[in-house]
Amino acid sequence: MMRLSEIFRADGFLRKVFAMMLKEVLQLRRDRITLATMISIPLMQLIMFGYAINTTPRDLPTAVLLQENSDVGRSIIAALKNTKYFAIKYQAKTPYEFDHLLASGKVLFGVEIPANFERGVRRGDKPALLVAADATDPVAAGSALAALSGIVQTALVHDLGIPDAGTPAFEVRTHARYNPAGKTELNIVPGLLGTILTMTMLIFTSLSVTRESERGTMESLLSMPITPLEIMLGKITPYVGIGIMQAALIVGAGVLMFHVPIVGNFFLLAVLTTLFIATNLSLGFTFSTLAENQLQAVQMSMMSFLPSMLLSGFLFPYAGMPLWAQYLGEIFPLTHFIRIVRAVMLKGSTLADLQFDTAMLVLLMLIAMGIAVTRFRRTLD
Repeated sequence: MMRLSEIFRADGFLRKVFAMMLKEVLQLRRDRITLATMISIPLMQLIMFGYAINTTPRDLPTAVLLQENSDVGRSIIAALKNTKYFAIKYQAKTPYEFDHLLASGKVLFGVEIPANFERGVRRGDKPALLVAADATDPVAAGSALAALSGIVQTALVHDLGIPDAGTPAFEVRTHARYNPAGKTELNIVPGLLGTILTMTMLIFTSLSVTRESERGTMESLLSMPITPLEIMLGKITPYVGIGIMQAALIVGAGVLMFHVPIVGNFFLLAVLTTLFIATNLSLGFTFSTLAENQLQAVQMSMMSFLPSMLLSGFLFPYAGMPLWAQYLGEIFPLTHFIRIVRAVMLKGSTLADLQFDTAMLVLLMLIAMGIAVTRFRRTLD
């Protein structure tokens, strides 16, 4: 009976395996997008989960409304900063500005020190410090609100003239706005609207141009008297309708099954959702002009979708990420849409409150369209 090694030598087993291995390595080397995907996705996950994701966020943007300018008020603000949970970004001058900062999403917390607060403290009346929290993201708000109990005990410990009766000199009254019960579905369902639309719209349109090439219909397309912009608009417009149907299904299910409210203007929500769909379709069309085949197009879409989901504030609090991760998150349409959909559905925000995020969606759409048309024109040439 022949030994196993003799069979391998007789059939050229190792030589054939080595030849096939060499062929696969060369083919993988030519397919740079697949190779980049295999290397970059694990590295991307390691960096994001290790450095960018923080489930106990700190330095959360906070606004202060001082109804009086006093030593006690300044001591309380200093105590808020010392907790490391609150970063005083704005000092509101009126209650309207205070409410606008919360409605627009510029801050997650608002601290109001009412008039005659210091006099009440010195008289031992235990006045109330008012704290409004944007509870559309319960994870971000929860740990910070829990830290408020500490400032009651420590804020005025060094202030002279404060009666030491063994009880706190003031109390903290918190108001969890927009989601008083802290229901997670009110946070998750609006985010799912953006996440599902991002995934499906990117993949649908990223296959549009590569499908033409692989099916051999690109030659017919090139012979038509049509410009690259007209081709792009004609290809993505049907998917706009599909995206609108998806959005209507998700919103309807959220309202009926999970009782998610639509506090704001429904027409505004529909218009901005359509803008978000168009932005993702433009981005997907750009991927289709860069990819050489459908597999590469899907890989590009997934490489964009993963960081978009992690850095948008859908899974983890956006305000708790380091600044470099927040700046990186701003380049993804999903980041801006999640702010928009939560603000409109839960807060009743208007277009005036959402100017920045709306402008960013328009800018990202125009940039993606410009790159797609330029790249497709080269394909035509």
